Amino acid sequence: MQYIKVTFTFEEIEDFQKDLLINDLAESGFNTFEDTDTGFSAFTDFDLYSQVNLTDVLSHFEGEFIYTYTVEEIEGQNWNEEWEKNFEALIIADQCYVRATFHPAQPQFKYEIVVDPKMAFGTGHHQTTTMMMQYILEADLAGKSVLDMGCGTGILAILAAKRGATALVAIDYDEVCYLSTLENTALNDVKHIEAICGGKEVIPATSFEVILANINRNILLDQIPAYAQVLTSGGHIFFSGFYESPDLDMIKEACEKLGIVYKDHQKIGDWVAAQFIKI
Repeated sequence: MQYIKVTFTFEEIEDFQKDLLINDLAESGFNTFEDTDTGFSAFTDFDLYSQVNLTDVLSHFEGEFIYTYTVEEIEGQNWNEEWEKNFEALIIADQCYVRATFHPAQPQFKYEIVVDPKMAFGTGHHQTTTMMMQYILEADLAGKSVLDMGCGTGILAILAAKRGATALVAIDYDEVCYLSTLENTALNDVKHIEAICGGKEVIPATSFEVILANINRNILLDQIPAYAQVLTSGGHIFFSGFYESPDLDMIKEACEKLGIVYKDHQKIGDWVAAQFIKI
């Protein structure tokens, strides 16, 4: 598969500006990001790339910072090899050890997740994924049914399964993410996760006691009504992929209209994850 790699170089940029740019790029179709010494690289499927869309995103930051960028076409395998060179194992809340296939096992941790790093978002290294995993480690998932929207590598569904969830569906519109989820569930010997490629339209017509949605604000706002239809009374939703202001209040308002009430949230840097309950 062919990909487009856009590499940004900045003279100087604040962390919050970088996060905002990455968020806007994600909303325009870029699905993976990699830090460099002078900025970062953004990746998207060849068929999804649009120079017009990229120019439009960058126009929102006119005058805020000085940058240059290059655009190149790459093969997926070349990207994967580079990703593997920079992939580091991760520990979440002293309980969960996330490693790649080429890292040694660490049996002293209660939960171990093996992720074959490919061009899919969700290895646990991004703040939003980390916070979602922290929520999963705190939640009572034993015997619960779980929907993981925007599943990326499937890491959240896999951790939920290891925490005792018995019926799981993982959905992502990106075929690379879908295939990555299939591969990673097999690597972790988790057999009861159903992976589906698509968006809100492929959510099964059944009920879920827990929904995990680590996407971005605009997609969440669009999909919240679909979540409300399948979430059981008393069920929990864990959201991430957005900022505290103004995003959290917008999501609260959308949820309240559907009988889903805010419980709490956590924050790392400018990123937020929040817990809601359907009344």
